Amino acid sequence: MTVEVRYERMRPADIVAAREATPVAYLPIGTIEWHGLHNPIGLDTVKAHALAVRCAQAGGGLVFPALYYGESREDALMEANAVDRADIAAEMKLPPENFAPGYMRFSPQEQTENYQRLLLHCLYELQSLGFEVLVLLAGHYPLLDHARAACSLYHQARWGNRRARAIAWTFTGYELVQDVFPTAGDHAGYWETSLMLALEPDLPDLDLLPADRSANLVGVHTTEPVQDASAEFGEQAIKLMVERVTAQVRDRLDNAEAYYSHGWRA
Repeated sequence: MTVEVRYERMRPADIVAAREATPVAYLPIGTIEWHGLHNPIGLDTVKAHALAVRCAQAGGGLVFPALYYGESREDALMEANAVDRADIAAEMKLPPENFAPGYMRFSPQEQTENYQRLLLHCLYELQSLGFEVLVLLAGHYPLLDHARAACSLYHQARWGNRRARAIAWTFTGYELVQDVFPTAGDHAGYWETSLMLALEPDLPDLDLLPADRSANLVGVHTTEPVQDASAEFGEQAIKLMVERVTAQVRDRLDNAEAYYSHGWRA
């Protein structure tokens, strides 16, 4: 029987028992972004949530509902890329001007600052619920910088004469395993599609890809043909990511005083 680790689906007594055993909170963050014709639009966030569940099941802790919204829509998204914007809009049957610079009405800088405040808000909330290690899992890679900024702001905050009462850490996953998988971290390509085939096998559809492995795929950046993606490869990568994430989390739980005294290494 699979242990439930999704916070919103649990009853209070079960939450208390799980938190007292391992006071770790995972918050998956991502976005809604084009990931090719063969993948779901929410791939980044779906991937992050599913990976967080695997980590919590393996090493303890609880997983909070994923955050799909709030990031700068005019930075670091396929729809913001002038090269792909028109093609993506055409596939979605939308006018390309829907994604023209300025469409969000806030400047990219304002969007960035608002998002970092939102993440900081989330960290305070997780801390208030009794967790000692707060993990932001960034499924959309550019969000890692914003998550690191939020963790830094959180650690610098004070309550009276005390610093933050929990340790915040963030990662995306691929950067933890590049020594073993040097091509890890593509966009909608072999790497991400393989992860999805392992984590959520019903969501990708490789039959929508052309047989020609050299064909240009709108908004797909990969070093290996995405047509070769497999659940088997995805499982290998996920297993190693889970091992390394849970080791990092356990280190923060077991050596909290060292983190408080000698730096957070967020």
